[in-house]
Amino acid sequence: MPQYDADRRSFMQLAGIAGGATLTSNATAASDEMKGSNESDERREDDGTEVQVLSMGGTIASTPGDGGASPSESGEALIESVPELEEYADEILVDQVTQLGSFNLEQEHVAELGEKAREVEDVADGIVVTHGTDTMEESAYHLDLALELALPIVFTGAQRRPDEVSTDGPANLVTSFRAAAHDEIRSGVYIAFNEELHAARDVTKAHTRKLETFESPDKGPIAQFTRDDVRLYREPGSYAESIDALRSEKTVPIVASGQGMSDRQLRFAIEEDADGIVLDGFGLGNTSETLSDAVRDAIESGIPVVVTSRSHAGPLAAIYGNGGGETLRDHGAISGDDLPAHKARIKLLLALEASDDPERVRSCFGDW
Repeated sequence: MPQYDADRRSFMQLAGIAGGATLTSNATAASDEMKGSNESDERREDDGTEVQVLSMGGTIASTPGDGGASPSESGEALIESVPELEEYADEILVDQVTQLGSFNLEQEHVAELGEKAREVEDVADGIVVTHGTDTMEESAYHLDLALELALPIVFTGAQRRPDEVSTDGPANLVTSFRAAAHDEIRSGVYIAFNEELHAARDVTKAHTRKLETFESPDKGPIAQFTRDDVRLYREPGSYAESIDALRSEKTVPIVASGQGMSDRQLRFAIEEDADGIVLDGFGLGNTSETLSDAVRDAIESGIPVVVTSRSHAGPLAAIYGNGGGETLRDHGAISGDDLPAHKARIKLLLALEASDDPERVRSCFGDW
């Protein structure tokens, strides 16, 4: 059982080492026996720990080429390159879902990833997803909203390619396996990076190149992984509402706010009959009177508008008139609370797919 550390306000669970592992590619059904030690305080207490790897591409799998770097390493090759992973699983299964930079992923790729996760729920103890960092938080949040599985899904990747000096991919893979096999982490969707574990709902990529790129503003990580232990700072599990949709055929653009911007983007979305709109506003959820008038027209035409803030952290509040949050609320706009625009878009896409009732869609979000 974990020990409560009152000074750090954390749970401390000693990390351990699991028994021998087998790496299996689902595509080829080829397996090789791997050796490991025999004791573990971290692994599941059952007949053996099985971790399913679902590989999507990304920097962690990329190599340089004439046209620029691109994903070329298979998921199986990534796992085989880090023998320490066998310390945390008795069996490792690998599926190559796709092989793309995450900036090229479509909603259909994420839905396929979700289907693969559902398929292994009854046989795996945890899932590790190797994925590009650019849109990792969107894929993770999508699955957190759409799936309710009785096992953890842990996304990871790298900021540096395998051929670069001090690549972070191997260490991130070890952290992801430790999380996926940990007996206190039984469900939920996470990102494991730089020896931290973050909840999918709260995490965001905060830096273009630093290894400590992922953070959870105002919330902090679920856990930190040290050489000898795992410290749980928040209750593991999902922090996202469940929405009964994995795929969405809806169209939801994101419209930015900026000083002196015209309402052209919003008017175009209305003319194109968008299914929903996310307006990325200022501060507490404000925008200009010009854009606010266009929001009113969109809502009157039956298009739900979710307002977010371009600020890095903090929830919205309806305080200001003249186009501000109070005006937007009066027009019927929906508060995105503290979600960034790109996550609010994922949520709105799935909510619109799950229901055509405007009030049910609105209920998926918080109040102003």
